[in-house]
Amino acid sequence: MTTPWTYRAPVWLPGGNLQTIWAAIGCRPYRSESPAYQRERWRAPDGDFIDVDHFSGAPGAPWLVLFHGLEGSSLSHYAVAFALAAQARGWSFSVPHFRGCSGEPNLAPRSYHSGDFEEIGWILGRIRERANAPVLAAGISLGGNGLLRWAEEAGSTAASRVRAVAAISAPLDLAACGAAIDRGFNWLVYTQRFLRTMKPNALAKWQLHPGLFDLDRLLAAHTLRDFDDCFTAPLHGFAGVDDYWRRASAKPHLAAIRVPALVLNARNDPFVPGSSLPGPQEAGSHVTLWQPDDGGHAGFPAGRFPGHVHAMPNAVCDWLGAGGKHSARYLYPPASLRHVIPRRCKIGVPHPLDNRWKLCRA
Repeated sequence: MTTPWTYRAPVWLPGGNLQTIWAAIGCRPYRSESPAYQRERWRAPDGDFIDVDHFSGAPGAPWLVLFHGLEGSSLSHYAVAFALAAQARGWSFSVPHFRGCSGEPNLAPRSYHSGDFEEIGWILGRIRERANAPVLAAGISLGGNGLLRWAEEAGSTAASRVRAVAAISAPLDLAACGAAIDRGFNWLVYTQRFLRTMKPNALAKWQLHPGLFDLDRLLAAHTLRDFDDCFTAPLHGFAGVDDYWRRASAKPHLAAIRVPALVLNARNDPFVPGSSLPGPQEAGSHVTLWQPDDGGHAGFPAGRFPGHVHAMPNAVCDWLGAGGKHSARYLYPPASLRHVIPRRCKIGVPHPLDNRWKLCRA
């Protein structure tokens, strides 16, 4: 068994927004530090394509598959950090790009979304066929929610493809997260940043498939809710944004997971509200919850200025490499979540590195 990770943000970087933004733009590793990838183009079952970036590890070593977040890629800051963590362990590593995220528009009249478990299952199946070693999977934000939805849908069959999975900063309750990102500072900074690439990509899709969606509504969209209602939902068979967010959210189905699964969320994530996170009674016996007070969204910066984001990928890789075997299934701030502690749990002593934390032993 390995020891649960205890995270404490640097004193010079307070608050969820700074921990999110600075981790993405100022912390190491930088894009230039990314290991060299080999890119493969895979033909999808529907005749479309995805691009997958790989590098090989030592023979027989685990193969880590990382699913990126919204508008992410193999060069996102967290992907580079995970790549370096995998490389240091001698693991093989792959980043499959969701449709249209590899720098070239995809061909089919579809895109990607937070609950695309069929696509994730197909990708993991391809990796499993090639790997002569355990396959591990991690997902960041949108990719993390999608990975959990696949594990939920796959149930006991998931173990035939992966040994363990991890979701980091996943928007497990899409309605709560959609409401949070579309207001105030979040709307001004995060929503506008996403829409700056999402709307042009959607317009490129219109050029390939005229009439595919309501173009006027897309041009008028100024929130992620607007965008998902006029583009994401109709392209992927949902009745609308509410139907999409309800059916794609991983939180209601966590108890269906039958492989070791780590769910890591900072409680100060700017657009994944702490109040929306699951408690132990919602997680099921195969799910481990890590919910530190700090970290932001896909951030978890550490070290002296300018900082780095190696700590979180290393902790997650340690957990995955151990097959999800830990001495505690839940790690969380006792005051804010004491009302959800199951009666069968016993509160242990504070962690020696952070007296705000306690372990709940199953």
